Amino acid sequence: MTLRFTNWLSRLSPGTWVVLVLALGSSVIVFVQGKFERTGMPFWVFNKVHFTTYQPFVDRWNSEHPGTRVDMFLIQLDAFERRLLSGFTAGTPIGEILETERRVATRTFLGPEETVGFVDLADRLRDEGLLETINRPSFAPWTSRGRIYGIPHDVHPMVLCYRADLIEAAGIDLAVVETWDEFARALRPLMKDFDGDGRPDRFPLAGWPSNHLFVESLLRQGGGRYFDEDGRPEIDSDLNARLLATITTWTAGPDRICTDVPEQVASGNQMRRDGTVLCQLMPDWMVGQWKRDLPELAGKVKLMPLPAFTPGGRRTSVWGGTMLGIARNAPDFESAWAFAKALYLSPELAEVTFRGTGIITPVKSHWVLPVFSEPDPFFCGQPAGRLFIEQAPDVPVRSSSPFERLALERVKVAAIALRAYANREGKFTTEALIPEAKRLLGIARGEVQSHIDRNLFLDS
Repeated sequence: MTLRFTNWLSRLSPGTWVVLVLALGSSVIVFVQGKFERTGMPFWVFNKVHFTTYQPFVDRWNSEHPGTRVDMFLIQLDAFERRLLSGFTAGTPIGEILETERRVATRTFLGPEETVGFVDLADRLRDEGLLETINRPSFAPWTSRGRIYGIPHDVHPMVLCYRADLIEAAGIDLAVVETWDEFARALRPLMKDFDGDGRPDRFPLAGWPSNHLFVESLLRQGGGRYFDEDGRPEIDSDLNARLLATITTWTAGPDRICTDVPEQVASGNQMRRDGTVLCQLMPDWMVGQWKRDLPELAGKVKLMPLPAFTPGGRRTSVWGGTMLGIARNAPDFESAWAFAKALYLSPELAEVTFRGTGIITPVKSHWVLPVFSEPDPFFCGQPAGRLFIEQAPDVPVRSSSPFERLALERVKVAAIALRAYANREGKFTTEALIPEAKRLLGIARGEVQSHIDRNLFLDS
């Protein structure tokens, strides 16, 4: 028997040996981890800046609450997503306090309510008055089927950042601009051909159809949405078609006002330095990035509300979002809840976060803190925090559908195709593009609906 077993082992391929060794090693690790005693509440964070910001607060909490220690871990977002979903579906070890981004959180809402791994906080939030304390629209991404699974970290309103040095030197006053049509008329004279090749080398606005967040933000600003209150897709609504057609007129044809400026890369930042683009949609979190990556623009840029699509319309939008939730299997919910409130409701954290990142707090009572009214030299002395806070109550409500990411991608495909159609057919007006926009968005809706129909747990 021993000889036969030895012969069998000798016939195993190298790949099989690798699999066996990895399986054995992982089993040992899981066994050993199971023997470890719990020393503190694991707190998972995916953002390095947040991790650094929170560390003094965590240290203070641990010194003041030795019996409810918090152990904070920084986990890269993709790994965070895999481990979180594995923990919720297969019971593998995960954090007990979980700060996660919108695209990850919504994926946990895919199954029935009893399979959502976060604690439903709706009753606690209501009973403790936090639904009124915190900016109400900021709860939307963390709300599924009437239950709330996280405390908002942020609001992320958007404003327009513009090159005041170049625009004001040309005698243009953007303060009198209310709509996007007025914006285009005011800045089109600054579109210059500096190298004589017959094409503009300066554009009024950064944005492109392949940037789904650019398209999404503008659709939301104009009142469009991808899902209704019950999670049913309405991607091809008449309003969405009109808005997408309008945005396409900005990116197509010989008179386009937009150009493609990559985000968070050297080439895009150089275009901003050079004045290739004069204006950009700016959520509050982008303020910190510009100050770190584009110090040369200090004193050259200003902020203003977004131009509206129609007179009197919404002048902000929203981009991004993070929440703090508590795992349903956390052994000490009360301690985790106490820590979550101490962290997210802290006025000190609101100030430190804003100074370090530009992100405003969703806690409305903190909006009166002096830090938000301080003149900001980067923005020519404007009180940047106050400008964002003024727009915070009007940010669009976002869907928490687990199919939101798929919808974003499909609408991006439609936006790219519509621009190509406009250039190919020579159609550069909103009215001329609406029928094709409606058709392309209909294809997108059908693709999203087909995925929803395959989900046995959600009503379609």
